[in-house]
Amino acid sequence: MHPTIARMQEVVAKGDESLIHALLAEDVRFLPPTYYKTWTGRDPVAAVLGHVGQVFSEFRYRRVMGKDKDWALEFQCKVGDLDAVGVDLITLNDAGLIQEFEVVMRPYKTIGALRDAMNARVMTDARFLKYREALS
Repeated sequence: MHPTIARMQEVVAKGDESLIHALLAEDVRFLPPTYYKTWTGRDPVAAVLGHVGQVFSEFRYRRVMGKDKDWALEFQCKVGDLDAVGVDLITLNDAGLIQEFEVVMRPYKTIGALRDAMNARVMTDARFLKYREALS
């Protein structure tokens, strides 16, 4: 297994954006399950993923599939009292850092709860006034 993927499994559920930050390429692109915009850049993506780590509970990876630069990590978690399953689709760059990170999840009701919880958190994080520029 690629060392970045192994390390990601250790840190993503902790919600510690400094640990996540170290795994991301400078121009990383993050495609969340809650809307069709893309976050771009190490600082904004680390901040978003840090908040996600605080919203998810009982997070664990169930299966990891991939090789070289392309990986799929199946997970399960809770958002509040709602269950969810999802997949992190990850592409690494030549330096072994995460270049693209797309998340797909179900069920729909849990994605709505995630969106609401994330919006509430982001509204209280002043950095996101600046990070909004990272959305495309």
